[in-house]
Amino acid sequence: MLGHRALTLEDYGAILKRRWWMIAIPAVILPIIAVAITFMISPQYLSQTLVLVEQQKVPDDYVKPVVSEDLTGRLASMKEQILSRARLTPIIERFNLYGTGKSSMDDRIDQTRKSINITPIHSEMARTGGLPGFFISFKASDARTAQLVCGEITSLFVNENLRARSQSVEGTQDFLKGQLADAKRNLDDQDSKLAAFQQKYVGRLPGEEAPNMNMLTSLNTQLDAATQALARMEQDKSYEEAMLAQQQSMSAQGTSGGMAPQAQQGELQSLLNEEADLTKRYTDDYPDVVAVRRKIKNLRQEIAQAPPPAAVPAASTPSRTDSLSVQQLRGQLRSLEQGITQKKHDQALIQSQIRVYQDRISSSPLVQEEYKNITRDYTTAQAFYDELLKKMNQSKMATDLEKRQQGEQFRVMDEPNLPDGPSFPKRGVFAGAGLFAGLCLGLMIVAWREYRDTALRSERDIWAFTKLPTLAVIGYSGEMEPAPTKRRWIFGRRRPEIAAAGKPLMNAGG
Repeated sequence: MLGHRALTLEDYGAILKRRWWMIAIPAVILPIIAVAITFMISPQYLSQTLVLVEQQKVPDDYVKPVVSEDLTGRLASMKEQILSRARLTPIIERFNLYGTGKSSMDDRIDQTRKSINITPIHSEMARTGGLPGFFISFKASDARTAQLVCGEITSLFVNENLRARSQSVEGTQDFLKGQLADAKRNLDDQDSKLAAFQQKYVGRLPGEEAPNMNMLTSLNTQLDAATQALARMEQDKSYEEAMLAQQQSMSAQGTSGGMAPQAQQGELQSLLNEEADLTKRYTDDYPDVVAVRRKIKNLRQEIAQAPPPAAVPAASTPSRTDSLSVQQLRGQLRSLEQGITQKKHDQALIQSQIRVYQDRISSSPLVQEEYKNITRDYTTAQAFYDELLKKMNQSKMATDLEKRQQGEQFRVMDEPNLPDGPSFPKRGVFAGAGLFAGLCLGLMIVAWREYRDTALRSERDIWAFTKLPTLAVIGYSGEMEPAPTKRRWIFGRRRPEIAAAGKPLMNAGG
């Protein structure tokens, strides 16, 4: 009745009561068959080991690790390298893995790769996303072989990690050495350019404008003082020449009035000596200096207003008949001429220095612009060199750390175990799967049989076929039925209260 009307719990109970044997037989036979199959399958033994990842023993704040790649990525890369043909072929040949059949080397390598399993451990405590370790397992038909091959694979991972980190550290250090050498050459070139520039434009470099201005102001002051001193010396020379001419004239005439110019000359010489002494101790605007210079000026005017001598010989030509005063005047005149020559030389030197400083000040903007370009390149090269030098020192420390095996390492916590029993096939699992398959098969057979069955066993079945109510029910009696019919009813499990021949009862009104 499964395919003709909706069933109730009572109907399901009746079906189970009638056809329980259809479910029980597959549920018993299939587990037996599944367990028998386990004896025919080649057993597989699983050996497993645990590898923990130990972080470096020195804090990262002191020594930064050179290898900064994520462990998951490095583990995947190492797995691809270890599972390569070059690495697996020696292991397959040494332990004769999968060599019982006629498989080629490629097939044996594929089977070996499928037998190796790498399972990362994701820690639930750590929040950094790192891997605290991973499991390595290997399946083989022999327990001892599984253990040995698992140990070989583990050794490959540990050695590959050490080799990869060593290569990374050495490669980083070699690269930094080359970069540091290039940076040092560039820095030396920039240093040479800067030194040549500073030597070429000495006194015009940025920061020397204020000293240049101060020197220019001081030189101008010195030039003014030298010019004033030169003017005074030239004025003194003209007076000395006039006095010398007057003395020579008076000596030639032999007049009695010749003592007056000598007295004036003596007084003038005394005033000049006093002026020289005062100017050594005081400034030009000191009252005593101003008074002495005023007296010298008045005295020189008096001497200049005296009548000129007649037939005066050359003042610069000495004579043996010259008086002592004339010889003194000649000596003073020569001293003044030498002083004037020296003052003119000093004046020319100061003027040349002024031109030098004026040229420095005028060319400072252009020199400053070029200096900025050179110093910018030098600063960039210096900063790059310092950064590389810092990284080089860090790389050296990281290299020493790796050589001392104090960096990140793979530590084998559990050696590969020797399996006590096969991991496949599991007879309990096969038996459970056979039981489940038997139950499913029995239920499918019962469902199919019920769907194909058209017998009427209850009033609900009659109503489902005829849509008419039942007026009466004839009780079943086994004695009134022939033997074949009786057997059919027994095998069919028909209920006695239902009409015979599987035909629906007709309505009396019909």
